[in-house]
Amino acid sequence: MQRIRLRYTKRGRLRFTSHRDFQRAFERALRRAEVPMAYSAGFTPHPKVSYANAAPTGTGSEAEYLEIALTEARDPQKLRELLDASLPAGLDVIEAVEARTPGLADRLTASVWELRLDGVDPGDADRAVDAFNAADTVEVERLTKNGVRTFDARSAVVRLETHFPQADRPIDQPCAILRLVVRHVTPAVRPDDVLSGLRAVADLAPPVPAAVTRLAQGLFDEETGAVTDPLAPDREAAEARSTADATAAAKAPA
Repeated sequence: MQRIRLRYTKRGRLRFTSHRDFQRAFERALRRAEVPMAYSAGFTPHPKVSYANAAPTGTGSEAEYLEIALTEARDPQKLRELLDASLPAGLDVIEAVEARTPGLADRLTASVWELRLDGVDPGDADRAVDAFNAADTVEVERLTKNGVRTFDARSAVVRLETHFPQADRPIDQPCAILRLVVRHVTPAVRPDDVLSGLRAVADLAPPVPAAVTRLAQGLFDEETGAVTDPLAPDREAAEARSTADATAAAKAPA
Protein backbone atom coordinates (compact mmCIF):
# COMPACT_ATOMS: atom_id res chain seq x y z
CA MET A 1 0.00 0.00 0.00
CA GLN A 2 1.34 3.42 -0.99
CA ARG A 3 0.60 6.53 1.07
CA ILE A 4 0.62 9.99 -0.52
CA ARG A 5 0.59 13.27 1.41
CA LEU A 6 -0.97 16.32 -0.18
CA ARG A 7 -0.85 20.03 0.49
CA TYR A 8 -3.86 21.99 -0.72
CA THR A 9 -5.31 25.50 -0.49
CA LYS A 10 -8.60 27.24 0.26
CA ARG A 11 -8.58 30.47 -1.73
CA GLY A 12 -11.04 33.20 -2.64
CA ARG A 13 -14.70 32.34 -2.11
CA LEU A 14 -13.76 28.72 -1.39
CA ARG A 15 -12.54 29.82 2.06
CA PHE A 16 -16.21 29.56 3.06
CA THR A 17 -16.15 25.84 2.27
CA SER A 18 -16.70 23.78 5.40
CA HIS A 19 -14.50 20.79 6.14
CA ARG A 20 -17.40 18.45 5.33
CA ASP A 21 -17.98 20.22 2.00
CA PHE A 22 -14.31 19.78 1.16
CA GLN A 23 -14.45 16.08 2.07
CA ARG A 24 -17.31 15.55 -0.37
CA ALA A 25 -15.56 17.53 -3.12
CA PHE A 26 -12.31 15.66 -2.57
CA GLU A 27 -13.94 12.23 -2.69
CA ARG A 28 -15.61 13.20 -5.97
CA ALA A 29 -12.21 14.30 -7.28
CA LEU A 30 -10.72 10.93 -6.31
CA ARG A 31 -13.40 9.18 -8.36
CA ARG A 32 -12.99 11.51 -11.35
CA ALA A 33 -9.22 11.05 -11.34
CA GLU A 34 -9.67 7.26 -11.04
CA VAL A 35 -7.31 7.08 -8.09
CA PRO A 36 -6.85 3.46 -6.90
CA MET A 37 -7.93 4.18 -3.33
CA ALA A 38 -7.67 1.77 -0.43
CA TYR A 39 -10.93 1.43 1.51
CA SER A 40 -11.79 0.76 5.12
CA ALA A 41 -13.36 -2.55 6.14
CA GLY A 42 -16.91 -3.00 7.42
CA PHE A 43 -20.45 -2.57 6.11
CA THR A 44 -19.88 0.99 4.85
CA PRO A 45 -16.35 1.16 3.41
CA HIS A 46 -14.84 4.63 3.06
CA PRO A 47 -11.74 5.71 1.14
CA LYS A 48 -8.74 5.87 3.43
CA VAL A 49 -8.19 9.62 3.70
CA SER A 50 -6.65 11.19 6.82
CA TYR A 51 -7.30 14.91 7.26
CA ALA A 52 -5.03 16.91 9.54
CA ASN A 53 -6.02 20.07 11.45
CA ALA A 54 -8.35 21.69 8.93
CA ALA A 55 -8.72 25.47 8.98
CA PRO A 56 -12.00 26.93 10.34
CA THR A 57 -14.78 27.71 7.88
CA GLY A 58 -14.45 31.25 6.55
CA THR A 59 -10.65 31.39 6.69
CA GLY A 60 -8.39 31.03 3.70
CA SER A 61 -5.38 28.75 3.73
CA GLU A 62 -2.22 28.07 1.78
CA ALA A 63 -1.29 25.08 3.94
CA GLU A 64 -3.89 22.35 4.43
CA TYR A 65 -2.72 18.74 4.57
CA LEU A 66 -4.13 15.27 4.11
CA GLU A 67 -2.90 11.74 3.45
CA ILE A 68 -4.42 9.08 1.18
CA ALA A 69 -3.73 5.36 0.93
CA LEU A 70 -3.53 3.67 -2.50
CA THR A 71 -3.75 0.03 -3.52
CA GLU A 72 -1.42 0.66 -6.49
CA ALA A 73 1.64 2.88 -6.68
CA ARG A 74 1.29 6.18 -8.51
CA ASP A 75 3.71 8.98 -9.35
CA PRO A 76 2.97 11.72 -6.78
CA GLN A 77 3.35 14.60 -9.23
CA LYS A 78 1.05 13.07 -11.84
CA LEU A 79 -1.46 12.26 -9.12
CA ARG A 80 -1.31 15.87 -7.91
CA GLU A 81 -2.04 17.16 -11.40
CA LEU A 82 -5.03 14.83 -11.84
CA LEU A 83 -6.55 15.75 -8.48
CA ASP A 84 -5.95 19.46 -8.97
CA ALA A 85 -7.72 19.33 -12.33
CA SER A 86 -10.66 17.51 -10.71
CA LEU A 87 -11.22 20.09 -7.95
CA PRO A 88 -12.80 23.55 -8.31
CA ALA A 89 -10.47 26.53 -8.63
CA GLY A 90 -9.57 27.72 -5.16
CA LEU A 91 -9.25 24.20 -3.79
CA ASP A 92 -5.83 23.70 -5.35
CA VAL A 93 -3.56 20.72 -4.75
CA ILE A 94 -0.13 22.34 -4.83
CA GLU A 95 2.16 19.57 -3.58
CA ALA A 96 2.24 15.77 -3.30
CA VAL A 97 4.92 13.55 -1.78
CA GLU A 98 5.11 9.88 -0.99
CA ALA A 99 4.87 9.28 2.76
CA ARG A 100 8.24 7.90 3.82
CA THR A 101 8.25 8.97 7.46
CA PRO A 102 5.63 8.51 10.22
CA GLY A 103 3.54 11.06 12.04
CA LEU A 104 2.36 13.84 9.70
CA ALA A 105 -0.24 15.02 12.22
CA ASP A 106 2.41 15.09 14.96
CA ARG A 107 4.40 17.59 12.88
CA LEU A 108 1.54 20.10 12.78
CA THR A 109 2.15 21.88 16.08
CA ALA A 110 1.80 25.54 15.07
CA SER A 111 0.34 27.81 12.39
CA VAL A 112 1.26 31.13 10.80
CA TRP A 113 -1.75 33.35 10.09
CA GLU A 114 -2.24 36.66 8.32
CA LEU A 115 -5.07 38.88 9.57
CA ARG A 116 -6.11 41.71 7.27
CA LEU A 117 -8.07 44.38 9.15
CA ASP A 118 -9.67 46.73 6.61
CA GLY A 119 -10.71 50.03 8.11
CA VAL A 120 -8.23 49.80 11.00
CA ASP A 121 -5.46 52.39 11.32
CA PRO A 122 -2.03 50.68 11.52
CA GLY A 123 -1.11 52.86 14.52
CA ASP A 124 -4.17 51.63 16.43
CA ALA A 125 -3.26 48.06 15.51
CA ASP A 126 0.31 48.62 16.76
CA ARG A 127 -0.94 49.80 20.14
CA ALA A 128 -3.37 46.89 20.45
CA VAL A 129 -0.67 44.37 19.54
CA ASP A 130 1.68 45.87 22.13
CA ALA A 131 -1.01 45.63 24.80
CA PHE A 132 -1.79 42.02 23.89
CA ASN A 133 1.88 41.00 23.93
CA ALA A 134 2.45 42.74 27.26
CA ALA A 135 -0.41 40.91 28.97
CA ASP A 136 0.26 37.77 31.02
CA THR A 137 -3.18 36.39 30.22
CA VAL A 138 -5.96 37.48 27.89
CA GLU A 139 -9.25 35.82 28.71
CA VAL A 140 -11.77 35.47 25.90
CA GLU A 141 -15.11 33.75 25.53
CA ARG A 142 -16.26 31.38 22.82
CA LEU A 143 -19.70 29.86 22.33
CA THR A 144 -19.43 26.06 22.10
CA LYS A 145 -22.02 23.31 21.87
CA ASN A 146 -21.74 23.01 25.65
CA GLY A 147 -22.28 26.72 26.25
CA VAL A 148 -19.97 29.70 26.66
CA ARG A 149 -16.38 28.79 27.47
CA THR A 150 -13.75 31.15 28.87
CA PHE A 151 -10.05 30.52 28.24
CA ASP A 152 -6.69 32.26 27.89
CA ALA A 153 -5.87 33.28 24.32
CA ARG A 154 -2.43 34.70 25.21
CA SER A 155 -0.49 31.60 26.25
CA ALA A 156 -0.72 29.87 22.85
CA VAL A 157 0.49 32.92 20.89
CA VAL A 158 4.20 32.68 20.08
CA ARG A 159 4.32 35.90 18.05
CA LEU A 160 1.90 38.65 17.12
CA GLU A 161 3.10 41.65 15.15
CA THR A 162 1.99 44.21 12.62
CA HIS A 163 3.08 43.51 9.06
CA PHE A 164 3.69 46.14 6.39
CA PRO A 165 3.49 44.75 2.83
CA GLN A 166 2.88 48.01 0.97
CA ALA A 167 1.77 46.27 -2.22
CA ASP A 168 -1.18 44.68 -0.36
CA ARG A 169 -2.29 47.83 1.41
CA PRO A 170 -5.14 49.90 -0.11
CA ILE A 171 -4.22 53.54 -0.62
CA ASP A 172 -7.71 55.04 -0.18
CA GLN A 173 -8.58 53.64 3.25
CA PRO A 174 -6.82 52.52 6.44
CA CYS A 175 -5.79 48.89 6.63
CA ALA A 176 -3.74 47.00 9.22
CA ILE A 177 -2.19 43.62 8.53
CA LEU A 178 -1.11 41.36 11.38
CA ARG A 179 1.04 38.23 11.42
CA LEU A 180 0.26 35.63 14.06
CA VAL A 181 2.15 32.48 15.06
CA VAL A 182 0.08 30.31 17.36
CA ARG A 183 0.69 26.89 18.88
CA HIS A 184 -1.87 24.13 18.41
CA VAL A 185 -3.07 23.58 21.96
CA THR A 186 -6.23 22.38 23.71
CA PRO A 187 -8.53 24.23 23.65
CA ALA A 188 -7.45 25.47 20.23
CA VAL A 189 -6.73 29.20 20.00
CA ARG A 190 -8.00 30.46 16.65
CA PRO A 191 -7.40 33.79 14.91
CA ASP A 192 -10.86 35.02 15.89
CA ASP A 193 -9.97 34.34 19.54
CA VAL A 194 -6.92 36.58 19.17
CA LEU A 195 -9.10 39.27 17.60
CA SER A 196 -11.40 38.96 20.61
CA GLY A 197 -8.32 39.37 22.80
CA LEU A 198 -7.30 42.54 20.98
CA ARG A 199 -10.77 43.90 21.58
CA ALA A 200 -10.55 42.97 25.27
CA VAL A 201 -7.14 44.55 25.95
CA ALA A 202 -7.27 47.57 23.62
CA ASP A 203 -10.84 47.94 22.37
CA LEU A 204 -9.69 47.21 18.81
CA ALA A 205 -12.82 46.42 16.80
CA PRO A 206 -12.48 46.24 12.98
CA PRO A 207 -15.52 47.77 11.24
CA VAL A 208 -15.70 44.78 8.85
CA PRO A 209 -14.86 41.11 9.44
CA ALA A 210 -11.14 40.36 9.23
CA ALA A 211 -9.82 38.50 6.19
CA VAL A 212 -7.86 35.61 7.70
CA THR A 213 -5.45 33.33 5.83
CA ARG A 214 -3.29 30.51 7.13
CA LEU A 215 0.09 30.92 5.46
CA ALA A 216 1.82 27.85 6.92
CA GLN A 217 1.54 25.13 9.49
CA GLY A 218 4.08 22.64 10.72
CA LEU A 219 6.47 21.81 13.53
CA PHE A 220 7.43 24.78 15.68
CA ASP A 221 11.21 25.14 16.01
CA GLU A 222 11.93 26.34 19.54
CA GLU A 223 15.44 27.58 18.64
CA THR A 224 14.59 29.66 15.58
CA GLY A 225 10.94 30.44 16.27
CA ALA A 226 10.07 29.25 12.75
CA VAL A 227 7.26 26.97 11.64
CA THR A 228 8.91 24.28 9.53
CA ASP A 229 7.62 22.50 6.42
CA PRO A 230 5.92 19.24 7.53
CA LEU A 231 6.57 17.55 4.17
CA ALA A 232 10.31 18.23 4.23
CA PRO A 233 11.22 14.93 5.99
CA ASP A 234 9.38 12.96 3.28
CA ARG A 235 11.13 14.85 0.46
CA GLU A 236 14.50 14.36 2.14
CA ALA A 237 13.84 10.64 2.59
CA ALA A 238 12.84 10.33 -1.07
CA GLU A 239 15.99 12.16 -2.19
CA ALA A 240 18.16 9.95 0.01
CA ARG A 241 16.53 6.85 -1.45
CA SER A 242 17.05 8.11 -5.01
CA THR A 243 20.72 8.83 -4.27
CA ALA A 244 21.20 5.41 -2.75
CA ASP A 245 19.54 3.71 -5.72
CA ALA A 246 21.70 5.68 -8.18
CA THR A 247 24.84 4.78 -6.25
CA ALA A 248 23.89 1.10 -6.18
CA ALA A 249 23.16 1.13 -9.92
CA ALA A 250 26.53 2.73 -10.66
CA LYS A 251 28.35 0.09 -8.63
CA ALA A 252 26.48 -2.84 -10.17
CA PRO A 253 28.50 -4.92 -12.66
CA ALA A 254 27.77 -4.19 -16.28
